Amino acid sequence: MSHGRAQRIESELQRVLSALITREVKDPRVGNVTVTAVSVSPDMGSARVFFTPFASLHPPDEVRAGLTRAAGFLRGELGRRLGLRHAPRLEFVFDESVEGAARLTHLIDDRAGAAAHPGDAAAPAAAVPASSTTPETHNSSDPPRR
Repeated sequence: MSHGRAQRIESELQRVLSALITREVKDPRVGNVTVTAVSVSPDMGSARVFFTPFASLHPPDEVRAGLTRAAGFLRGELGRRLGLRHAPRLEFVFDESVEGAARLTHLIDDRAGAAAHPGDAAAPAAAVPASSTTPETHNSSDPPRR
């Protein structure tokens, strides 16, 4: 299967699964789930569905159990709505990249807050040369920036 076709199928699976999980899955463990990515195997026999619970009262393992329980229903609906002869088996995987990004953002914010202390103020100012912030350094032949 070509790479472009696989990408199109993955994006369609993601779109339809997002709608199905939001509107059709009635399991209380699932709640609000964001489908972050779908990865289809080369033979289209299985698909990994990466998800992240959004403001969920349940831990990711319980959400995954709810999604796994609804996998047969979701697979059948995917086949019908996308017109697939053989819908892939669905494997749900908690996407930790969102959690990791939030943790990194928090660390960066903490580090930036630490640099705002009076003792650390001299270090960032010395790293930026004064001439780079003055408008006189621009070449007059360059078009004006808008």
